[in-house]
Amino acid sequence: MMENIWLSWSSGKDSAWALHELRSAGRRVTALVTTFRSANDCIPMHEVAMERVRLQAARTGLPLIEQPLPSPCPNEAYEAAIRGIVRRAVAAGATHMAFGDLFLEDIRAYREGLLAGSGLAPLFPLWGRDTGQLAHEMIRSGLDAEIVAVDDERLSRDPVGTRFDSTFLEALPDGIDPCGENGEFHTFVLNGPMFTSS
Repeated sequence: MMENIWLSWSSGKDSAWALHELRSAGRRVTALVTTFRSANDCIPMHEVAMERVRLQAARTGLPLIEQPLPSPCPNEAYEAAIRGIVRRAVAAGATHMAFGDLFLEDIRAYREGLLAGSGLAPLFPLWGRDTGQLAHEMIRSGLDAEIVAVDDERLSRDPVGTRFDSTFLEALPDGIDPCGENGEFHTFVLNGPMFTSS
């Protein structure tokens, strides 16, 4: 069976970089998948409007598979939505579901559990990378992203609306992951090597 990867798409740098890594390795990505809150038409956590996400995804040259979530969204409702995505992916001939996770073992195990027995193999193309090195590699390679949300218990709101760049990284307090893997901040990608059009 021909490889057919669907990629979980948050609109942020990690999912965008996962797409770049997969394509650079010659892997066949055929669709992006995103969830959004139907109440406000925004991506959870990032709080980016779906209108922007649709325009962004179009620039990758890939279709965007959209899954609305109720609000509030208890875990059972979220898992039911994900199972719906998985069924849709399998019906479309997908062989893998890829994620931009970096090192959180519990998140990886949770995703693997949701895919278990579905026929979709999980892929984590960025897994285990040093996040400091990865953040600088993204910036050096032309990734242009803005900070769209922060955990205000860990960071001030000052960076919101600014670029994810070396200045931002150098100003991060001790204990904050350079890629925001613990939810310290979230990004929206404006440009980068994963896009096929401007």
